Amino acid sequence: MMKTSFILSASLAIHAAIVAHEAEIESLDRAIGDGDHYINMKRGSEVIAGMYNELLALPEDDVLNKIGMKLLSTIGGASGPLFASFFMSMAKVTKQNVADTPLEVAAAFAAGVQAIMQRGKAQVGEKTMLDVLVPVSTQFTTLAAEGKSSIAIAQALKQTAYQGLESTRNLIATKGRAAGLGERAIGHLDAGAKSCQVMIHTVCDLVIKGAHE
Repeated sequence: MMKTSFILSASLAIHAAIVAHEAEIESLDRAIGDGDHYINMKRGSEVIAGMYNELLALPEDDVLNKIGMKLLSTIGGASGPLFASFFMSMAKVTKQNVADTPLEVAAAFAAGVQAIMQRGKAQVGEKTMLDVLVPVSTQFTTLAAEGKSSIAIAQALKQTAYQGLESTRNLIATKGRAAGLGERAIGHLDAGAKSCQVMIHTVCDLVIKGAHE
């Protein structure tokens, strides 16, 4: 399931997707953020994509851990520690469970999302990336437990990520830079949620494409 080759292919695809969505992510961040979210996301994804050869021969848990460590040292702002916690927590669970089945991958993903919640002291409904990540994680675990195929899970998670992103439009931000805007943030999508939706769509499309090949 979550092999080193897949993680590295996903890192390249995510970098390309973040760059492709530059205008959209930047405009969302300018509207209610502090304007550096896209720069941080681009820098982080670029650095990870550049680690391809260095990580190729390593086991999955080492790859995830090294990605987390690298993000901690290269992304500024709040995003760095949050995404670093995500990957390092995934690495711990992957080391224990190998992440060979959809349910094991879902457990690793859930651990990563939990780490973001704890590190950011945030939860669903506060107009953050968690409004995408938590519903996706819950749905992932449910569908994997039901024994659904990788394609069915990936297709469903794309829809869940999009719905999570849309849910941020009418929320009042209570975390991050947007929290100071109060009700003025209503009507705007959250930039962090958009980045996560883009990344989840990208990974799900890779799963679907790989299963068809």
